[in-house]
Amino acid sequence: MDASALRPRPELRPDRDDHRHALRVAVGLLLPAAVLLAVGRPELMVYAVFGAFTGMYGRTDTGVPRLWHQLEAAVLLTVGVGLGVALSALAAPGWALVAVELTFATAASLIADRLRLRPVGPFFFLFALGATATVPRALVAPGVAIGICAGSAALAVLVGMIGTRGDGSRAPHEPRRLPPGARVHAVRYALAVGLGGGVGLLFGFAHANWAMASAAVPLAAITVGRPSEGQVRMVLTRAAHRTVGTLTGLMVAAALLAIGFGPSALAALMVLLLFPTELFMTRHYAVAIGFFTPLIMLMTELTAPSAPLQMLTYRGLDTVIGVVAGVAVAVLVRSRRP
Repeated sequence: MDASALRPRPELRPDRDDHRHALRVAVGLLLPAAVLLAVGRPELMVYAVFGAFTGMYGRTDTGVPRLWHQLEAAVLLTVGVGLGVALSALAAPGWALVAVELTFATAASLIADRLRLRPVGPFFFLFALGATATVPRALVAPGVAIGICAGSAALAVLVGMIGTRGDGSRAPHEPRRLPPGARVHAVRYALAVGLGGGVGLLFGFAHANWAMASAAVPLAAITVGRPSEGQVRMVLTRAAHRTVGTLTGLMVAAALLAIGFGPSALAALMVLLLFPTELFMTRHYAVAIGFFTPLIMLMTELTAPSAPLQMLTYRGLDTVIGVVAGVAVAVLVRSRRP
């Protein structure tokens, strides 16, 4: 075999800008994590993590455009966490979670497309809603949970401004119209999330969240405003990356949980895992998910400890359910040529 075939393709290798951006994202979580560890509440990392995801937005922007994109993402992430916290506090049944997340998926898809947010789609906003909805309601007061998320998001915005140039300004009132095909794409998200969540509910409340989040992933490969013919291959590729990356990440999570780290060590590992997650997010999705999955598994272990083998098995099953739902909707619901 040619040794060159084993080397990563140049376009998949992170560059200097990737490292800087990934470092900003990790620092945005490091400070809230340090505070939570100092006050002895590492189990509240779940809310800080979703706030820190704000730093993932505006990756290629500078100055004012990055500021606005990150502020917009911060609002959507905080709203997602707020809805999830409300569902948790109300001990809402599984069908209510699916209904709320389906509705939020539709709205967040339209908003994200209109704002031209990158990463595209409502995945992180949906995941924030579903993950926090499954957190035990006795963990912390709702206002505190939302405050942690909002504070972490605000810090991520501030960190995102460090070292950025002030060019490329865009007035906040500049109109941004909905791209052609955005409504059809929002319908795709609604159908995929509803289908994944419905099947997930057959296996239990906790399954619905992960299945719904996974259902949204393949749809992000579709470029809004273009006919969907020819994009199914990209959807299948994204679905394969999600599945392979998740299964690999679950094995990494199993190894980490088997060591028996304490809560403080788990929180520190989450910060470390966020760096390579963002480092590879735009270069190779499967590699990024390989780091993202154990991050989420460790977060889950902190908030609601469970039997590791059972948890990892269920998450693998839920991923397959969601990915199949997303691919099915992408194949069946096509956009017409403009």
